[in-house]
Amino acid sequence: MAVGIGTEQVTGGVPRPDAALPGMAPRRQRALRLPRSPKIIAGLAMLAFFVLLSVIGPLVAPYSPDQIFANSPVPLPPSAAHWLGTTNLQQDVFSQLLVGGGDMLLVAFIAGVIATALSVVMGVTAGYLGGLADDLLSMLANIFLVMPALPLLVILFGFLGKSGSNDLFLIGFIISVTGWAWGARVLRAQTLTLRNRDYIDSAKIIGERRSRIIFSEVLPNLTPIVASSFLFTVLYAVGTYTAMAFLGLVNPNWSWGGMLYYAQGANAELTGYWWWFIPPGLAVALLGTSLVLLNFGIDEFINPRLRAAGLSRRSARRQARALRSQQFALTPVVRTQQIHAEEGQA
Repeated sequence: MAVGIGTEQVTGGVPRPDAALPGMAPRRQRALRLPRSPKIIAGLAMLAFFVLLSVIGPLVAPYSPDQIFANSPVPLPPSAAHWLGTTNLQQDVFSQLLVGGGDMLLVAFIAGVIATALSVVMGVTAGYLGGLADDLLSMLANIFLVMPALPLLVILFGFLGKSGSNDLFLIGFIISVTGWAWGARVLRAQTLTLRNRDYIDSAKIIGERRSRIIFSEVLPNLTPIVASSFLFTVLYAVGTYTAMAFLGLVNPNWSWGGMLYYAQGANAELTGYWWWFIPPGLAVALLGTSLVLLNFGIDEFINPRLRAAGLSRRSARRQARALRSQQFALTPVVRTQQIHAEEGQA
């Protein structure tokens, strides 16, 4: 027997599963996607800009970064010929800025990949195996966590010497050695919460190999954390490579840190040559900001509370209006003043 109630159809006194309440749209299957947050959009846009700049920068640079122009005892301010002025050697600052981002991004990417691989291997293995393996790997990670990174990098780059200071892969590897421990600790903690889940026990019961359980069952559930660890390590590598170039421990090679190194050597910040050190410093800051915004987006994706807060306010308001517009068959509540008026008439 079918009874009509408004726009719903009830069959046998039980509402149909596909029936929708009045004022509500039919339920649709949602696709998995990152939060549509302004932070995500801004971070991706800024990072894409810097990646594009590193690729086409050397091609569109108006001059060679080491080309020397008219003889002048002081750096020239920005002009039509030199958009960001010149250095004390009359080299074009704008060309150096366009060329200097490629090596930094390459070193940061190499360091991020190596450090993330080390953190995944160490952290997931320690968390899944437990016992003595967990104790040894955790002790190794703790040693690298408490070890001061900057003095260690100074020593390592000092042994590297000027002969190998242009090897970008070696520089990225040295930076990754000091940047993997934090991600390993986080992954270990999350693996400890996953290794006793029912689907892990089922995989053990059916006889799956330990390596397959780690890479097929545990690791896919840690993908957002791995991505967050990668972004954090890339951000760490950007700051570290800039600091090493600023200290003169690696060949500046017209990187943004190298521009700051030469500007500091000429006392540009004291003599007021702002066009020499502000553009590279601002570029490093904006690149770091883009990575931080993306990392915040990954955190929103991991944490349900942050994900709810990171959704667009427009979508939240639209959902609130939809809930308010729903009309249920409830008995209206009589106002208190109306009740008192009726009692007075009686």
